[in-house]
Amino acid sequence: MDVALLPAVNLGIALLVAGIVVTLVGFEPGQVLTLLVKGAFGSQAGISYTLYYATTFVFTGLAVAVAFHGGLFNIGGEGQAIMGGLGAGLMALGFSDSLPAAVMLPLMVLGAAVFGLVWAAIPGALQAWRGSHTVITTIMFNFIASALLGYLLVNQLKEPGNMTPESRAFGESAHLPGVHEALGWLGIEWPRTPLNLTVLLAVLSALLVWLALWKTRGGYALRAVGFAPDAAIYGGIRPKGLIVASMAASGALAGLVGVNEIAGVHGRLLPDFVAGAGFAGIAVSLIGRNHPLGIVLASLLFGALYQGGSELAFEINGFSRDMVFMLQGLVVLFAGAMAQVAAPALFKVWRFAGGGRHG
Repeated sequence: MDVALLPAVNLGIALLVAGIVVTLVGFEPGQVLTLLVKGAFGSQAGISYTLYYATTFVFTGLAVAVAFHGGLFNIGGEGQAIMGGLGAGLMALGFSDSLPAAVMLPLMVLGAAVFGLVWAAIPGALQAWRGSHTVITTIMFNFIASALLGYLLVNQLKEPGNMTPESRAFGESAHLPGVHEALGWLGIEWPRTPLNLTVLLAVLSALLVWLALWKTRGGYALRAVGFAPDAAIYGGIRPKGLIVASMAASGALAGLVGVNEIAGVHGRLLPDFVAGAGFAGIAVSLIGRNHPLGIVLASLLFGALYQGGSELAFEINGFSRDMVFMLQGLVVLFAGAMAQVAAPALFKVWRFAGGGRHG
């Protein structure tokens, strides 16, 4: 109920309220919803773009969830993703002209994860040993990461003769194949989109997070620290190491956004490639109830809102991008910030239907 049914009910409430607002501003809610779904899932290209956006949200949503289970609120996914892109980009700039793809691509994944890990481990250590709250330190680190990337692109890594602050193009071995290329190898025709094989890495990451948190002793200890820190200490668990480890793992996951964007799409290091995905990951994690399965479903929802919203702004005259943001905001409000409002009524219905007869 908590992972699937409650978010579904909240999503239904959000869509109902959104329909009322859309009607009040002069649009037909049925048409808007139909075009939204059609834009996100009505074509091969639409599905690909939805999955491309969802891939990024899986990484940032998992990053928030891992820290949350340790009792921490990591809102530094934006900066950790930036550093992940920097790590992947530096690996490509340094070695893509000399190493084959079989070595280069894992090296870029490793670089992205390590840079994100280190960037998040520092606030984790400050929290564990100095009591500095991660909400403050991680949001400060977002600005530092953005400034650092900007400085490097302007003063150190910018391609000679190019007025745009971006690096030179990577060598061919640093190109992560797109899904259309991979399916082409199998004889399946698919439209060219930004969707790349990082989508498989996102699925693997969700599976590994689930195994780590719910099937290992370390995961149990981490969740014990997050749920009842005093009881965990009484039981012999040392929280400081787990705090740093959870933040480090969180940062590594957020850093993998750089693989999706830098290795899979742009093929060069450039500013603003994260584009707010780190903050969107907070909403994704809240809507997904901080569970890997829920986060995957919430990421698909946000991917559909991003892609379907773009189609709405294109198809309906007068339906601005601000209206799309309004729809996204209502989903976040009801499915995230007000997630527990419908819970008491839903529990009563569940008990009335016989679900609590053995409780």
